[in-house]
Amino acid sequence: MTETTRTSRSMRSPLAAETAPPAPAPAARRRARFAIAPARHAFRRRFFPDASAAEWSDWRWQTRNRIRTLAELERVFQLSDDERAAVMRRTSGLPVGITPYYASLMGREDPAEPLRRTHIPVGAELVTLPGEDDDPLGEEPDMVAPGLVHRYPDRVLFLVTNFCATYCRYCMRSRLVGSKGEHTFSVAQWEAALGYIEAHAEVRDVLISGGDPLTIADDKLDWLLGRLRRIGHVELIRIGTKVPLALPMRVTPALARVLGRHRPWLSLHATHPDELTPEATLALDRLADAGIPLGGQTVLLKGVNDDLAVMRALMHGLIKRRVRPYYLFQCDPIRGSGHFRTPVTTGLELIEGLRGHTSGYAVPHFALDAPGGGGKVALVPDAIVGREGEDLVVRNFAGALYRYPDPGGMLGAGKARR
Repeated sequence: MTETTRTSRSMRSPLAAETAPPAPAPAARRRARFAIAPARHAFRRRFFPDASAAEWSDWRWQTRNRIRTLAELERVFQLSDDERAAVMRRTSGLPVGITPYYASLMGREDPAEPLRRTHIPVGAELVTLPGEDDDPLGEEPDMVAPGLVHRYPDRVLFLVTNFCATYCRYCMRSRLVGSKGEHTFSVAQWEAALGYIEAHAEVRDVLISGGDPLTIADDKLDWLLGRLRRIGHVELIRIGTKVPLALPMRVTPALARVLGRHRPWLSLHATHPDELTPEATLALDRLADAGIPLGGQTVLLKGVNDDLAVMRALMHGLIKRRVRPYYLFQCDPIRGSGHFRTPVTTGLELIEGLRGHTSGYAVPHFALDAPGGGGKVALVPDAIVGREGEDLVVRNFAGALYRYPDPGGMLGAGKARR
């Protein structure tokens, strides 16, 4: 069941009513700046009994204590034979990495539980299907400086770290962590990319990604954002992140102040409504209250969120938390991802099931990334039925047909009525 909390306009934590640990000492209170829901308290006591509530609420403790090995997985999860064999056979490629917090959201007995499926390897991950590739988006040929991809005319992708709090098994950049290890790029590497941006006045939009940029320390992130803000022709800075959902305690008041100072847009990687916990709600409230525009990006995944009820709950949950759903992506043909990919028609059917049946703000754009560097291609359900004389015949969200006066128009001409 998805945990919910009532949103409050006050500064009081939405978790306050749920959290009843003993009052901490003043020093511990200063460290434990993030409230913990009862389900997480129970998980911590069972699987991390030596960790205090303050340590659990410390994002650095969470990253240091990620679940990474077979023994650590088996301590928390009842692994299936398939999962165990896949972990044992994995000698390279995308590592396993799950924060204790995020592991607490997963089913410990059921291998088919959605969030668990996205993070624990299975045998199908070792199978390469036709059309799959380590770099299906063709980013490497468009890399103009270390970590900087310039594909679209007025915007660049700036990869600033290879580190993520958790590793999604369908990651489109698994090649970077798998081959080069976990690290944050050096300031010298950043400067080379920043020099390119400064020299190209056509670049007005910079998307900072990785890895997850919000795993970078506050001072470095502050420096990087400030450096970009000093480039006059850069109008828009975006950050792609999953941290508010996978490591919500990272969104400290200090981080919110850094982001509020530079006002980037945040693109939030959201997968399933079970991620929308009270802790995630608090993190998103901090960001929204700091004036950060929040957009949602979701990857369509078989057996995870390819159900209309699940997708609707996710989109509604994001809107309630002031996150505007922006993109629903077809899963990229990364090597070993075939068990996650749905037919493209599934995404179109989900958009049809949302459009007209819920708020327009809750309906994302459906898109795929054309392999080999073709970029994003928007896909929409076809509402054009054909023409009758000077009228365009269209189908509405309920399936009813309507005639729209379109004298002189050619749209729909020659299209067979269905």
